[in-house]
Parts: sequence; structure tokens; C-alpha cells
Amino acid sequence: MAHHPRKTAAAAAALVALTGLGTAPSAAAPTPTAHARFVPGACPKTAEPVPELAKARCGFLEVPENRARPGGRTIRLATAVIPATSARPAAEPVVFMAGGPGGETFDDIPFLVSSGVNADHDLIVMAQRGNRYDQPNLACPEFDRFTARYVGLGHDSARAKSQMLDAFKQCRDRLTADGTDLGAYNTVENAADFADLRTALGIAEWNVYGYSYGTNLALTLLRTHPEGIRAVAIDSVTPPQSVVLPWGWPSAQEGIGAILDACAAQPACKSRYPDLRKTLDEQVRRLEEKPLTLTARPPKGGDPVKVVLDGGAVLNVLVANTIKPVDVPAAIDELARGNPERFARARAVDSVPAVGMTAHGLTESVACAEWTPGVSESDVLDAGRKAFPGWPDTVLAQTPQLPFQFDVCRTWNVPDRAAQQRVPAVSSVPVLLLSGTFDQKTGAEFAKDAARTLSRSTSVKIPGITHWVVPQSPCAAKVLASFLARPAAPDTGCAAGLTPAPFTITPK
Repeated sequence: MAHHPRKTAAAAAALVALTGLGTAPSAAAPTPTAHARFVPGACPKTAEPVPELAKARCGFLEVPENRARPGGRTIRLATAVIPATSARPAAEPVVFMAGGPGGETFDDIPFLVSSGVNADHDLIVMAQRGNRYDQPNLACPEFDRFTARYVGLGHDSARAKSQMLDAFKQCRDRLTADGTDLGAYNTVENAADFADLRTALGIAEWNVYGYSYGTNLALTLLRTHPEGIRAVAIDSVTPPQSVVLPWGWPSAQEGIGAILDACAAQPACKSRYPDLRKTLDEQVRRLEEKPLTLTARPPKGGDPVKVVLDGGAVLNVLVANTIKPVDVPAAIDELARGNPERFARARAVDSVPAVGMTAHGLTESVACAEWTPGVSESDVLDAGRKAFPGWPDTVLAQTPQLPFQFDVCRTWNVPDRAAQQRVPAVSSVPVLLLSGTFDQKTGAEFAKDAARTLSRSTSVKIPGITHWVVPQSPCAAKVLASFLARPAAPDTGCAAGLTPAPFTITPK
């Protein structure tokens, strides 16, 4: 559920001028609701250049902050429509739903364009409520600054817990003092925003594409506002009915296990790194008992920083994909041989946070209202023990990438929305489910949970790919394009016979 792959400066070819926003509304299309409107305006001035915005049509969707309170505060959601590169695009655009929740949306545009998502369809991107470039913006720079310090603290230390809770309390107090209704930042309201966007733009029918948390949102939209949806593509799937806090453990087990199994299936990797699973187990136990404190230079440069490498840090580095899967066996072997450099540098990534990039206010409002209620600390620990038998309880007590979540939610204090949200989407709309076998954040098996109630679904697994499949796999991009062209009969043939790339083999 955490964020997209590491961004790269992928420049796209110049885009043709935008000529429209899809088809005119048909008689069957609902009219725009009285409480939502689209206001044209300038495109956001992004932190990193997004060349595709030069020819986009931008503006804000204005909607109520809380639809249950008519006459309350209005919020503004930054929106861009990127034209199709085809001279004769399809009538139905593609609307994109980013991950997170709270992940910055506009810096996903180069990845979408380079993957061909707008080749034959206009591409609509809207920052989910509370995101960067929205009004209000639910960034928590207090937490971003904490993450820079967290790399030098034990993953479950009392000091880390105290500093994290203090950061979230400061953020919450600041946001609520400005009048923000944190309870209104949830997936059902998010879905209603997208439904309002379609009608406000006068679009009769569109396609939906989301990844990670965006798949949860896309399925919620399909359940609560199915009108006007031609097809849904979901990538790195998180079904609403399955996203409960302990869910992070089977995902980590599946993704890490798939990497270790793939090494064992490659003769060179198996020969060079025998018993890799046993080696990883030993290193997690060893480092949790006796953590290493060292200095490491962040991968993108800068001064060396203090890094604490314990068992929980090793796990979270793997789940975060900050070590490329092809390098994971080598990194585990090096760790066992007294060289923690790869893990230390990967841990140091967070020492240079992009302050204000992520809307942690949306992240925590969703996590605390929808993922955490109804489960306990012991449920998380039990799931961890099942996933990684023999690992220390101090590692297994914290859901990967969501440490101290129960304590954070007591601080964040938003209403319980689990019953409203943990509901499967039941639909006959064509749905494409894309999964990467090496995904440690949203395990590929969870696509099966979603597919059970989607009668016209097509599921595709791409071997050797981690989180957010399409930008990493030309085959997945081809499958997505085929699905958007023919939702009822996509061509998935390129996935047959794919195998993971060869692993890095270091000298002995």
C-alpha cells in the first residue's frame, strides 16, 4: 500500500494538442451534481518537471469536504487532462487513481505516458482529496522530518515511537486548527469525488486504471458509483474486503518468498547462494538481537548518515523495494559475510525525505478509519508468526511499513468506517487484474480475493516484477493497452513463458 517505484526522469515525446474531454454526455449519463463543479485553471507547478503538463488542460474539481454536511466547507482537487498521442483517439478517456493513500499523483504522469496509457485515450489525473496541489493539502512535514531521523533509530524503539506519535500529533493539531474534517478523508468520499469529476467534465463513459491503494479506490468507485464505467484495470491489487492491518504480513511473505524461490530455480543463483531462506532468517534474528549502528551515504548522494540496522529494518528495506530484486540474494549473502553496505544504503534512502510530497493526513485518515478497526496487536503478531515462523516477536509485532499503527490511530482519532468500506465490489464490468510475483507490498494472491465477485475479470501475473507492474513491464503495458481496446477479450499472450531476470552473482 505504500508508494510507487522510485521515480526517474523519463521524458516523453511531445503531445498533440488537447481537442476535447471525451464524448458529450449521453441521455443516460447523470447530470453533474449541484455540489460539484470543474473550474479550469493553470496546471500545477510541480517540484520536478512534468513535460506532459505543457499541453494538458488543468483546473480544480470543487466538491464538499463532507457530503453528509450540506453547506459545509468546499475543497478543491487539482486535475489535469493529458491528450492522447493518437490522431484518432478512442472516445472514452482513462482516469488514473494513484497509490498511497496520499501518494503524489502528478509525478506519476511521466510513468503513465512512457507506458503508453495515453496512446489511444486521453488521460485524466486528479489528486485525491488532501493531496499535494489540492486545497487543503494534508501534508505532514512534521512526519517527513521524523522519517529522516528514524533511519538512525531502532525500528520499534521507544524513542522512535515517541517521536513518531509526537510528529503525528503536531500534524493533526495543525490540520484540525485550520478547520479540516479529517473524518471526511476516506475512500468512499474519494470515490464520490471521481464520480463527480466524470459528470463535471461531461464524460458519458470512461475507463478506470489504478494501482496499489488506487485499486482499492477503483473497486470502491465500481461498487458505489458504477455508472459510466466502461472497464477497470487494477494493478497491484488491494481489495477493500481484504485490507485489514495484518494483511501486510502475507504480502511480505509471498513477495519475499517468491524472490528466494526464484533464486533457487536459477542454477547459478542456487549454487552461489545456497540456503538463502535460512540465511535471511539467521540475519534477521542476529541483527534484532544485536543491531548494527553504522554510517551510510544515501544512494542519491549527500553526507553519510547514522543508520541502525536491526531485524525490523532488514524486513522493511526488503518490503520497500529499495534493493532491486535482482540484487536481493547478493545483499543477503553480503550481510551474512559481514558486509551490510547494500542494506545500510537502502535504509539511508529515507534520510533525505521529500518534505511535503506525501499527504500523510489522507494516509492516516484512511488507515485509521478503514484498515485498523476491529483488529488487535495480537492479530498482527499472529499473522507475522504465521508468515515468518521463528523470527523475533519484536519484528513481527509491527506490520511492515506501518509501525506503531494502533498508537498512531489513537492519536489520529477518526471515526471507524470499516463496515462501510470492507465490502467487495460485485460487478459484471470487465476488469483486468495485474500482479507482480515479487510484490512484497500487495501480494499477488490478493487479486484472487477481488476476482471472486467480478464475473468478467481477467487476471495476469507478471513474473519477477515488484509493486506497480505496468511501468516496469512492457508485457503488462501491452496487456493493458489490449484491455483498453477490447475489455472483453484482452490479449494476454505475452505473459506466457516470462521468467524473472537473472540474479546478480557476486564473486566469492
